[in-house]
Amino acid sequence: MSGAEKVVCVTGASGYVASWLVKLLLQRGYTVKATVRDPNDPKKTQHLLALDGAKERLHLLKAELLEEGCFDSIVDGCHGVFHTASPVIFSAADPQAEIIDPAIKGTLNVLKSCAKVPSIKRVVMTASVASVLYNGKPLTPDVVVDETWFSDARFCKENKLWYMASKTLAEEAAWRFAEDNMINLVVLNPGFVIGPLLQPALNSTSDIILALTKGLLMFEMLHMHIFKHLRSLQLLADIA
Repeated sequence: MSGAEKVVCVTGASGYVASWLVKLLLQRGYTVKATVRDPNDPKKTQHLLALDGAKERLHLLKAELLEEGCFDSIVDGCHGVFHTASPVIFSAADPQAEIIDPAIKGTLNVLKSCAKVPSIKRVVMTASVASVLYNGKPLTPDVVVDETWFSDARFCKENKLWYMASKTLAEEAAWRFAEDNMINLVVLNPGFVIGPLLQPALNSTSDIILALTKGLLMFEMLHMHIFKHLRSLQLLADIA
């Protein structure tokens, strides 16, 4: 898909990965509909508005992930959708209601809107390594990790890994909905993402790196995680 006269949507555009997506898509000539919770919050939008091409081809739009039908008008006329918006909550008094259900509902809300738009050729969703790593199975040398390797939601719930359970169930729901509604869906499962910052605030991964440098966190505590360099995520823009 070339950038000429193509319109794409990026959800959760103020986030770390999404901000870089917007930058790369603008560089390639796309018109970008970028959703944020509050388009009038300069801390969330100023770095986006300062990007090359933003004045001509960037449209910041207010969207609430859990509001059904909110994305209908936003994705209308788009050729592709990059869905990066997702709540990141690790603990709650009611994990099912506060973490798991919103993750699933938010993902399905976006996909339901996409299913109504015949011009959308592909949906790219950034999931998480959290929906891959946590199943309790031993990773012995003879184990092949491929697209069938998923976290086990029951295992996650039993061990109170609520965020991991939410990401696993949300991705499973996305694949089912995409198959039932003939959506061309691509899912990426990044782990920790590091690289140059576009937004003014630290993203969660960079915050962890800062904690390591300050001695507030031991590296051994991170052995279950996977680091990815930001520049490898330029491939996201190629997928469209």
